[in-house]
Amino acid sequence: MKNNEALRCLLCKKPKCSLQGCPVHTPIPECMQLYREDKLDEAGKILFDNNPLSAITSRVCDWRQFCFGNCILNVKKIPVRWYEIEQEISDAYLFSVTLKRESDLLSGKRVALVGAGPVGIVAAIWLYRLGAEISIADANPRIGGVLRYGIPGFRLDKKYVNAYERLLLGAGIEFQGGIEIGRDIELARVAARYDAVLLGTGAEKAALLNIPGEGKGLQALPFLKNPSAFDLGRKVIVIGGGNVAMDASRTAVRHGAETWIYYRKDYGNMPANPIEVEEAMRDGVHFRVFQAPVEVRTGSVVFCDCENVTDPATGKVRTRIIEGTEHEVECDTLLSAISEKPDFSVFNGCEPVLDEKGDLVVDENGLASIQGIDNVYVAGDFLFGPKTVVEAVASARKAVDAIVARFSAAKI
Repeated sequence: MKNNEALRCLLCKKPKCSLQGCPVHTPIPECMQLYREDKLDEAGKILFDNNPLSAITSRVCDWRQFCFGNCILNVKKIPVRWYEIEQEISDAYLFSVTLKRESDLLSGKRVALVGAGPVGIVAAIWLYRLGAEISIADANPRIGGVLRYGIPGFRLDKKYVNAYERLLLGAGIEFQGGIEIGRDIELARVAARYDAVLLGTGAEKAALLNIPGEGKGLQALPFLKNPSAFDLGRKVIVIGGGNVAMDASRTAVRHGAETWIYYRKDYGNMPANPIEVEEAMRDGVHFRVFQAPVEVRTGSVVFCDCENVTDPATGKVRTRIIEGTEHEVECDTLLSAISEKPDFSVFNGCEPVLDEKGDLVVDENGLASIQGIDNVYVAGDFLFGPKTVVEAVASARKAVDAIVARFSAAKI
């Protein structure tokens, strides 16, 4: 046992950290006890079986919100740093494990995974172990999705992504890179060739600012995918308050630019992981809050001041622009990172059922409503928009369970 934090754990019988805090309900007390007994391999298997991406989620997810934030010892302001121990256990297991068939429950079943990010990786592992034949397609040339092409290397060492790639390819799982479903092949054709399809391509379509001159700026996601391809100039403004905005700003700083984040609300409203906001500040990123862009010009952006107001009828707080507060701010590059949404071009040639908000209609298990197709499931950010990696894993688990139940019922 290297980390004495484990000795502080109370091994709660009803652990809030697992039952309430963790989206995948990691059995923390059980693993903590095994760690105390130096049974790292046993603990590693439990973690991997429950969440194959534990080596990554323990690093990039918001542990203050999840396990750490729900530790019973928060009442004494000394919560246990489980995420550190999880990293140690998961690292040791990940770099030694190989995938093996553990059941023939899905033997003879063929499952197509669209997207090789968090959802695709964990679904492939679970389904392969149950005997299914797996094929993964992704628009990018390599396995990893947002883990490889979105989260910067200073936040996530790519050795972990490479380890999962080796794990899947080493098991003989088929991977086709550079394939866009909906463009290169219709989803209907894929659904007809496979027993089940799981869409997990994430939320990769950038939301628009819808202001004059927006085309003069850049989107943050393409920048993060290949930052060296862009000449940022001396000063960069990043618009947004989410994790993508934090990653883009910290990357811009590392490329030598004076970097500012402008956000239309206050710090408390930022959807970004608070840890990432703090890290951005430590990296030298400057912040301006209550600032809304209204026009992009060549070499500058026009902003207006904002304020929060409470609706007297509903009590809800909303942010509004203060008229007459326009002011121009010079910059060499504008990076927009206000939000991301699923790219529905994957449905080209199909007729998905959408609700009044334009969102895909799915049942409680993630089964999509598509006319003439009844075997396409959806999980992760493609289903609920940008969230954490561990929440994507939890969503993938639900979809995989539904696929397994579908075929198990068919056998009975």
